Amino acid sequence: MTSAGSGERDWYTRAGVRRDPRRLLRDELGAGQLYFPPDLIPYAGHPLVLALPEPAREALAARHLFQYLGFTTHFETEVVNRATQRIATGRSGVDTPAETRLDAFRIYCDEGYHALYSFDVIRQIADASGVEPVPYDFAPFRERLDAVGVEALPGQPVLAQLLQVVVFETLVTAILNDVPKDPRVLTVVRRIVRDHARDEGWHHAFFARFFQELWARQSPAERVRVARCLPGLVRSSLLPDLRPVRAALTVAGLGAAQVEEVVRDSYPRAATERAMREAARHALRLFEETGVLAVDGARDAFLTAGLLTESEGDGP
Repeated sequence: MTSAGSGERDWYTRAGVRRDPRRLLRDELGAGQLYFPPDLIPYAGHPLVLALPEPAREALAARHLFQYLGFTTHFETEVVNRATQRIATGRSGVDTPAETRLDAFRIYCDEGYHALYSFDVIRQIADASGVEPVPYDFAPFRERLDAVGVEALPGQPVLAQLLQVVVFETLVTAILNDVPKDPRVLTVVRRIVRDHARDEGWHHAFFARFFQELWARQSPAERVRVARCLPGLVRSSLLPDLRPVRAALTVAGLGAAQVEEVVRDSYPRAATERAMREAARHALRLFEETGVLAVDGARDAFLTAGLLTESEGDGP
């Protein structure tokens, strides 16, 4: 496997965990700065939300930020680093050279640092604003993701975990691109999202290369199972987790029926499907280039999962 080592990135001088200072909240609360871009909060413009008192709307935006950072904290440590540790320690099932394993250890450090500063900023903002995060249980999301592998790759939990991290690290969402560019958002939030995006660009390249090697080592029968597992992993990674949304709306003061109305109106299926296809476009390109979509039944599986349109489903 070709390493994504120091020739492409001098990790010891350029990785966020090595070069960036601790990001601290400035004296910006109450000065008009936003917790999160409103256009990236699906329910921010809903009439029932707009009818809430201003303090409740501000707390709702803060809790949306907390949910994003809390998810990052859990996903990096419980999903990404679960698989990255296997690569780093030589337990992935792929014979990787020492430099590749070193890169995996570097990524392990990066992801732990992303989790650290995400949690750090949650606490800084919560302490300064008086808005506490709603309790968040990551286990149902992780179990939903793991269930895809159990069904599609029975008896192969390591392979399923490796595919999880490949999928997630090759997805591209608007948050990493858009938040750092929005001057309305709190400086500390823009900085940590920018820091995260900078590291993730390198991670994307590493896991794309790793997947090419992983795919090459699969037998024809295993390739069919992997190809049919990937659409479910992509969908499970991208489907919005609405449990914390409902909890935040409830704490904001909406009744149960109002909460369901906001959720129904703010997460329409067609818009959700479009957003998933957009976020998955780089992962789909990798699968196309690697030959995944050429496997019998694979293109239909991605089409059925809503990750390809009818024209794309016809293939090249």
